[in-house]
Amino acid sequence: MFRADYHMHTNFSIDSEAPMEDMINSAINKGMNEIAITDHADFDTKYYPVPDYTDYIPFFNNLKEKYKDKIEITFGVEIGLENKWSETINKFASAYDFDFIIGSSHGTQTLDLYFDRKEYFGTKTKKEAYTIYFEEIIKNIETCPKFNVYGHIDYVSRYGMYDDNSIEYKDYADLIDTALKSLIEKNKGIEVNTSGFRYGINNTYPSLTILKRYKELGGEIITAGSDSHKPEDVADHIDYAYSLIQEAGFKYITVFRKQQPEFIKI
Repeated sequence: MFRADYHMHTNFSIDSEAPMEDMINSAINKGMNEIAITDHADFDTKYYPVPDYTDYIPFFNNLKEKYKDKIEITFGVEIGLENKWSETINKFASAYDFDFIIGSSHGTQTLDLYFDRKEYFGTKTKKEAYTIYFEEIIKNIETCPKFNVYGHIDYVSRYGMYDDNSIEYKDYADLIDTALKSLIEKNKGIEVNTSGFRYGINNTYPSLTILKRYKELGGEIITAGSDSHKPEDVADHIDYAYSLIQEAGFKYITVFRKQQPEFIKI
């Protein structure tokens, strides 16, 4: 079966120390057919510097060429979407020949959900915090449209500070549906992100319920990614993600070439 890990970070990302070549070799050793290297590009410079692409691109291309007979390596990026940076983000996304762009929400209301965790969650009820997060996603889809899939769309639950951080679709159905419909209308997809298994929730982002709803609304574009920052986490629970995607009713996984989706039967 074809297997692709479409969310991986290297030491070009602020939160990883893993050499890119080590991540590639891990994917090869685990039998992956394709990977997308998606290092961070977040524009809140308080926390996340953007890689120097003058150095990044030739380095990436050398490794892509070196391993071309063993694995397909896709030139990707994970952009942290924020309304206040929309002009900068849209310009950046158009400046390079990315094959694949993940758009993600790592923060909201100028606060990062990890670094500003206490400030964001500590002043809000769970309902308030999660509602604001989904409202921001809806805005981001409109103002920062230069991406291919929305990453870990219910990421807010990773860092919640409540007795129960889980998200029940029914509690935010109107907001989630609005976001999913907007993605579908704009020919964009979502990812199944397996990092939840490393953060103690024993589930993917998003849950099967949201995956099924995306399919019911007409969604077709879907990727799977480990969100790995270490070689040992490459392809983590990817087979489970594929089984979940099939259970939700999808017959294909999506890969990208020059930001154009290609559908591979699973």
